[in-house]
Amino acid sequence: MAMSGQFRLGLRLLAVLAQGPGTMHTSGAIAEELGESAVVVRRMFLLLHQAGLIEQKKGPNGGARLSVPAKQIGLGAVYSAVTPGWLVLGDPAVDSAMKKVRGAAVEAMNETSLAAVVKKMKKV
Repeated sequence: MAMSGQFRLGLRLLAVLAQGPGTMHTSGAIAEELGESAVVVRRMFLLLHQAGLIEQKKGPNGGARLSVPAKQIGLGAVYSAVTPGWLVLGDPAVDSAMKKVRGAAVEAMNETSLAAVVKKMKKV
């Protein structure tokens, strides 16, 4: 999946979790709601869990939920979580310059929260 597709799916998945913040959501239920494969959703769960954006629980009452409130999750954090290694080109000289660019981009994206996106999605 292309980076923009990863970000789109990660954002949509987090939006579903944000609409029921205290509820555990299964990968199957989210996959059905988003029209995606449950395997793809579980892979996204892993990336979001590793970034500390969601918590997961196994078992019959398991699933995933946000680990922090949606208003505290910036879009930069989401993008960084689901697109590891973005703007890394493999050239040390260029990569050191790109590190500053990545930081500025993440900072700018973090000015918009997941909660703000969810609010806009509800209006559509």
